[in-house]
Amino acid sequence: MLLNRIKAIQKIYTTDSNLYHVGHQTRGYEAINESVSNVVANMPEEFTFFKLKPVIINNNVGRLIWGMGPNAEKIMATGMDIAVFEGGKIKSLYVFLD
Repeated sequence: MLLNRIKAIQKIYTTDSNLYHVGHQTRGYEAINESVSNVVANMPEEFTFFKLKPVIINNNVGRLIWGMGPNAEKIMATGMDIAVFEGGKIKSLYVFLD
């Protein structure tokens, strides 16, 4: 799973990308992978993320409204990701929790 995640990160993020959580910032593939791993490790095993609304792209900025829970009908937390793209890849990703 971790190998697949790092490959996905390398495919969709720029090499010098940044990931911003409230009060926390990481830079680069390995740091982003570690940050995602920490989030997943603290979620209940049966939880996953769900796209709640269509992704919207406006020029080089994208927005994703998401939910997390055991299934799409039982969302326990929601949030929004804002991505800034450069050369077709994510340069910066801002994560907001509701």
